[in-house]
Amino acid sequence: MSDLPKHVHFHEEGPREGFQIEPVIYPLADRVALVEALAETGLTAIQVASFVSPKAVPQMVDSAEFFAAIKKRPGVRYEALWLNEQGFARARAAKGVDLVGKISLYTSDAFAKRNNNCTAAEMRDRVVRWLDLYAEAGVTVERALVMTAFGCNYEGEIPPERPVQELLWAHRVCAERGIDLKKLYFADTMGWANPQAVRRLVGMLREKLPNVEVGLHLHDTRGLGTANVLAALEMGVSLFDSSVAGLGGCPFAGHGDARGAGNICTEDMVFLCHEMGIETGIDLDRLIEAARLAERIIGRPLAGRIMHAGSLRQYRAA
Repeated sequence: MSDLPKHVHFHEEGPREGFQIEPVIYPLADRVALVEALAETGLTAIQVASFVSPKAVPQMVDSAEFFAAIKKRPGVRYEALWLNEQGFARARAAKGVDLVGKISLYTSDAFAKRNNNCTAAEMRDRVVRWLDLYAEAGVTVERALVMTAFGCNYEGEIPPERPVQELLWAHRVCAERGIDLKKLYFADTMGWANPQAVRRLVGMLREKLPNVEVGLHLHDTRGLGTANVLAALEMGVSLFDSSVAGLGGCPFAGHGDARGAGNICTEDMVFLCHEMGIETGIDLDRLIEAARLAERIIGRPLAGRIMHAGSLRQYRAA
């Protein structure tokens, strides 16, 4: 337990991950209210929406209007997702988007074709072009992420060497261009991770790149989200993508009901950290209220646990 981080950073992705998977487009005012509530919790980075094909993801058709309508809070970054040059151009043109350079890679050709209309190798070629685009736009490249790092519903088991190799490639290509890429993420896109696999991948990457920060984008598809976070915490991992109330799910992951394949739940993981004495900078009570707001907007019970049970603060106070 000596390797526990002192502070954990949660990158909130609920607004984008959650609303993109729902079968309806919720009122803009409701979505804005959720983002603004999340910004009041101490979260410093919120992924608001994506700039992707409205044919493939119609729920994100009004992303520019979404960003423009939010009353921004100082100290909070309001980020976007894009998958191609057209999406990046739209994000640059939209009012209120904090542009953050990201590199995405794949271990699975089958998923890459569904999600990005390319193979994993072709995505590498695109990354080289992305680095040029970011340089031209003056956008700092902060992180690289490899999807289906633990397994793929279409291709099955993924050898652990594969995602590590993808991130090593990204780090090397960036270094050749003078980019100090410090944050490297493994994404459990389809819920295949387990604690042993988490420890293995984190350890393998650190053996090769001991000075980088390893992050995780985990889904709780099969109920192992909390166990996987605990395993990562015990290895000192301090960077996690998460979603308020457990919202989310990839529409191209091949799940029967993708709405049941959301990200790890932000407030539940914040509670875990606080119970273990790890700082997050987040007001858990306010975050619980934001989660309950998300549930009212969506209109059905959501997967978060603390939002329903409450924290232990009131009992300890009594």
